[in-house]
Amino acid sequence: MTIKNLYLMRHGETLFNKRKKIQGWCDSPLTDNGIEQTKRARELLKDILFDHYYSSTAERCCDTLEIITKKHYQREKGLKERFFGVYEGESEDLNPPLEEYDDFFSKGGGETKQQVMDRVFKILQTIMEKEDHQSVLAVSHAGACRCFLSHFGNPEKLLDGKSFSNCCILHFQYKNNQFKFIDSYIP
Repeated sequence: MTIKNLYLMRHGETLFNKRKKIQGWCDSPLTDNGIEQTKRARELLKDILFDHYYSSTAERCCDTLEIITKKHYQREKGLKERFFGVYEGESEDLNPPLEEYDDFFSKGGGETKQQVMDRVFKILQTIMEKEDHQSVLAVSHAGACRCFLSHFGNPEKLLDGKSFSNCCILHFQYKNNQFKFIDSYIP
């Protein structure tokens, strides 16, 4: 079996990112800075020949992908951000330490890390199992990407000190139903 490549990218900066709001399943538009970040990411990805493109159903991800490529793409609910329940759209000042997210947000009707990990892993594995999917770009969200990356170890250690900023790109190889984290790129 051949080795396939998955590039999992976070969307560009949004108005809610700038205003320090918990987005989750809420949506907000890309900022001018978010558009510029996406253009830098497009430049970074220009030499990779993708055969398929996927996006979360959120506008911020679709807009990011539409700046990257003019080619057809598929929207997938499985790539959505973590749902934060009653805290959607609220100030990030309410965020507890990362290790307390599950307890805090699930009490408010939100998803747990495991639920997000399972959802994102399932859709990405389904995508990569398709026969004609050799090189795929998928645009998602910080929380969803971080949860997926958690399958492979501590995200902070895997990123080796790199920031998980807007438009961060995670590169994985896929072979025999297994993902392997390769590297991250910051445009």
